[in-house]
Amino acid sequence: MKSIKTCLVILCVLGMTTLYAQKQTSIHIPENEIGTITFSSKVPIKNIGIFIYDGFNTLDAMGPYHILSQIVGSKVFFISKRKGLVRNQTGMEVKVEKSIDEVNHLDILVIPGGARETYLHTKDQSLLDWIKRIDKGSVYTGGVCTGGWILGATGLLKGRNVTTNWYRAEEIMKKYGANFKPERYVRDGKYWTSAGVTAGMDMSLAIVNDLMGNQYTQAVMLDLEYDPKPPIDGGSIEKTTPEVKRFMNRLYDGIFTPVMK
Repeated sequence: MKSIKTCLVILCVLGMTTLYAQKQTSIHIPENEIGTITFSSKVPIKNIGIFIYDGFNTLDAMGPYHILSQIVGSKVFFISKRKGLVRNQTGMEVKVEKSIDEVNHLDILVIPGGARETYLHTKDQSLLDWIKRIDKGSVYTGGVCTGGWILGATGLLKGRNVTTNWYRAEEIMKKYGANFKPERYVRDGKYWTSAGVTAGMDMSLAIVNDLMGNQYTQAVMLDLEYDPKPPIDGGSIEKTTPEVKRFMNRLYDGIFTPVMK
């Protein structure tokens, strides 16, 4: 299945509309006259970087990668501290062709989360300094799940409203001077943060919507058939039973406590 951005480009190439070729701002859908789909971003977005590292959570990175790649005129790529293969939390390898030493500007930076490795990156001063340098020229800077911890550790979220992974969320973000909000995603100025894992897709769709408008975002969502219907209630603190919450807290304590002491 081709992406919505690719399909729109093909339409232009085939001559179904000359508007894009003439650098106009929209494509008119002729058959049913259903309106106008905006075909340009309100702010030029060319380079979107997703910083990954050994132990990153797959969907934290891949969800935003897929969705943000639909922004017209953009190129999305992975960045790491060093070029080469980076392994996610289950061992899947991703080839990274850009190191942080090679990237001096991004229009959008996204930092995915993980577990122990994520917390250790909150102590990596060279990484935090790079994020702050990129942030000076970015249109948006964002964190998915515990990636918000890394972003928080830079000091850029101080005084900002944020969200993050549910685990010790208010305590951890307060440590970085940020105000935790129990939302699926939060925008405060140029900063975007999401709750855990799948929430990064909602955050990414919100970014697309902010840049490209409602109709284009609906087109992206239909391309993905994005209409989640989980088999049972759950997926948030509010919808999870006390027994399951206690179990998950003990599980996360076992993961994070040894490195957070």
